[in-house]
Amino acid sequence: MENTNTTVTHSHAFTKNQKWVIASTSSGFALENMDVLFLSFAMSSMISQLHLSGGAAGLIGSITNLGMLFGGVLFGLIGDRFGRVKTFTYTIFIFAFATAAMAFANNITLIYVLRFLAGIGAGGEYGVGISLIAESFHKNQIGKMTSVAAIGGQIGAILAAVAAAFIIPHLGWHALFLIGLVPVVLTYFVRRHLTETTAFMEAKKAETESTTSAVVKFMFSSPKLAYQSFALMIMTTVQIAGYFGLMNWLPIIVQKQLGLNVSGSSLWMIATIIGMSLGMMTFGSILDFFGPRRAFGIFLIASAAMVYTITLAHNTISLLIIGAIVGFFSNGMFGGYGAVISRLYPTEIRSTANNIIVNIGRAVGGFSSVVIGILMDHYSIAVVMGFLSVLYIISFTTMMTLPGLKKLAVKANH
Repeated sequence: MENTNTTVTHSHAFTKNQKWVIASTSSGFALENMDVLFLSFAMSSMISQLHLSGGAAGLIGSITNLGMLFGGVLFGLIGDRFGRVKTFTYTIFIFAFATAAMAFANNITLIYVLRFLAGIGAGGEYGVGISLIAESFHKNQIGKMTSVAAIGGQIGAILAAVAAAFIIPHLGWHALFLIGLVPVVLTYFVRRHLTETTAFMEAKKAETESTTSAVVKFMFSSPKLAYQSFALMIMTTVQIAGYFGLMNWLPIIVQKQLGLNVSGSSLWMIATIIGMSLGMMTFGSILDFFGPRRAFGIFLIASAAMVYTITLAHNTISLLIIGAIVGFFSNGMFGGYGAVISRLYPTEIRSTANNIIVNIGRAVGGFSSVVIGILMDHYSIAVVMGFLSVLYIISFTTMMTLPGLKKLAVKANH
């Protein structure tokens, strides 16, 4: 099933095109994540100013995730049909202008529409960017390179936190979303310096069926392929569920049930993001050297165990350290999904496969915030941590049943 670009050389020195690919995708993921997280930082101000109910406000995030799923399927197909570079720039334009338009939104209906559009662009960008990386680097470098791109997303989260801290108190939440226009500048450099990969051009020449037919054929045409696709969706769902739980709820849980006074959620977020970034680089190297089964196995088991360490936090310093450690394992895996999906599915459906699998994970996994909130209302912190731990065990068990990953592990060792 694996179909990588055989013309890519395995060298320690990157070519000029490889440098532009990783710089563009990392920047794109950073700016996309920055735009998406603006909503989190602006939410309390939006609720107050627009007099939103909790349900109406909560639906904003859900609509964004649904937009990501729709955009992932749509632009995955477009990217596989017409090319990665053009499609990559189109997705940037959509999420940039939809985010900037939030500066003029003064009613909940318009906010829903704009967040759905922003989700379409953000969801479409992921698979196209990952495909560019997979087709520009040697197969034994893909894990590390997709992890580098994923770290770009974490840098975007930090930029969002810094921008929100400076802009919202002085200019209000509307002004924050105007920064959404910044990604448009990136499209100039993408179009100027990137060209379609050799692997994509060769795949288009050899194409004998429509992109939609190829997606059905390579993802769902047999019980084995369908199971592989759905199993990967389960793994990405757990990944996103753990991320939302870690970033949205754990600081609140600790403050509420352990009586800690954390001076601002930004400290927790920055410490956790640093841990996540270190975890991504470590995971990418392990994946490339030992294969995905060992890499995911180590990190999933460690995540299942480490979420309980949050109960050991007794002051702010210990909370930040534990947050970094938990982030290291729980989100260190994120870049690995793009690397694995890109090697399990052929070039002609690579961006679609990445977008469908990861964005279904986003859409379903995002509801973990609701489940954790319900658990918080009725049970102890140990039960909440147990819920997250069970999710990681489910992902580990699912991962071990995937024969495709075992084959990739064999290839990684040769």
